[in-house]
Formats: sequence, structure tokens, C-alpha cells
Amino acid sequence: MIKKIVELIREAQTKLPLEVEEALRKAYDSEENEIARLQLRNLLENIKLARELSLPICQDTGIPYFFVELGKNKTKKEIEEAIIEGVKLATGEIPLRPNVVSPLTRENSGNNVGYRMPIINWKLSDKSYTEIVYFPKGAGSENMSRLKMLRPNESIEDFVLETVKKAQGNPCPPIIVGIGIGGSFDFSAKLAKEALIRDFSEHNGDENIAKLEERLLKKINSLGIGPMGVGGKTTCLKVSIEVASCHTASLPVAVNLQCWAHRIAKIKV
Repeated sequence: MIKKIVELIREAQTKLPLEVEEALRKAYDSEENEIARLQLRNLLENIKLARELSLPICQDTGIPYFFVELGKNKTKKEIEEAIIEGVKLATGEIPLRPNVVSPLTRENSGNNVGYRMPIINWKLSDKSYTEIVYFPKGAGSENMSRLKMLRPNESIEDFVLETVKKAQGNPCPPIIVGIGIGGSFDFSAKLAKEALIRDFSEHNGDENIAKLEERLLKKINSLGIGPMGVGGKTTCLKVSIEVASCHTASLPVAVNLQCWAHRIAKIKV
């Protein structure tokens, strides 16, 4: 089981999903700004080399973030122990940059494991198997993410666009934007993360929300920030939104930005 976790981590860190690579290739083909084309060409070459050499796509290998749908065949303790040991082994074997530190002393654990780290989100399932999604998150994009308790009459779209404008090239665009709307202060942030792990080709199942995703994608790309912030047609590859009902007097909105290196992998055990 531990070996499977190590290989799951290796898959995400060294092989970008083909749908994301294809989106970057389309951006390259349609781009007219020569500097932006150069940036996109470099990204595509980076992806190719990482896959061929089995090396991390980015030097910032992120923090270990997992989503687990726990089936009837495994226990929480069994999966948690395997994930922790898998992260430790992967740090040395792949290798991963040791990113995990104490928030106050900044002492580095050296193996990407620490207090309440890895982060594991749990869901229970009646299925005969357990599904594990590994979603490493780098600091460049995570640091540019925002959450705001809007008033019900304030514009969600304005807040999203303001977030992307302020971020400029810092989250390493072309970005993917995960948005959580509703719920509560903490739950909207979780929804934004869950939006990012949705299959890249999927839109929200609600027609109105899907239209909002498309509208925001067009508006973000009209900002002209472009690949790595140098200008150009493609600032964003995809917008994904998840929603939850909320209190009548509040409108929580979380915007979780993801860099072009949208590293994600899943296994069933």
C-alpha cells in the first residue's frame, strides 16, 4: 500500500494530465504575442522532459494534499498510515523538495510530514474500493488565493476578477481557477479546492453555474495578463465552481488559484 502511494505521488509530480497539456498546446497555437509563445513553448518542453526523465515538473513540489473516498475495504487508520509513510519515502525517492515547516518556528521536518500534515480530506463510501486523489499545491498559486465574506448584493464576478488582477504573474499563469461559493467561511474554501480536482474537461452540472464558469473564463482572459504575466491571450485555462447553500445574510466566496502545473493523480485500492 505504501508503495502505491509513492507511485501515486510520482505520477502527479512528473506527468501533467494530458488534458492540461493539450490546453497549453492550444494556447500556444493561438497565441500571437511572441514573448508569450516563448513562455508557453518553455512550459511544453518542461512537461516533455519531466515525463521522459521522471523528474518533478516544478521545483516547488507543494504540500501533500489528499482527498480520500473511504470504501468498505479499508480503515481510516490503514490509509492514513500508508499516506504518511508514502510521503516520507517519496520525498527522498522522487525526490520532493522538503516544504513542510512549523508555522511559528519555521523548523523544517525534512520529509514533508508534520503536525496535521499531510492534509487528508475524508469522505465515506459504500463502494468496495477506496479512491485516493493526490493534489500537491505549491505556494506561488496558493499565496495568491483569497476568501471574502461578501454581502449578498455584492458581485461574485468582480471579486474573482479583482483576485486575478492582483495576482498578476505571481501564480504562474496560465492558471486554473477554483471557486467555492456559499456554505460558510471554512466550507467555501474547501469547495474551491474540490472544484480544482474535478475532471479537467467537466463543467458544473448546473447549467447556470456552467455558464458562469464560461463567462468568468472569458473575462479573465480578457485581462491580458498572459502566460507567466508577460501579456498575451491566455491567462486562464479553466474556471471550475462548486456551490453550497448559505445563510441569508452572507455570501462566502473563496478563490483558489492553481498554476499551469496542475499536478493531480488518483488511484483505486
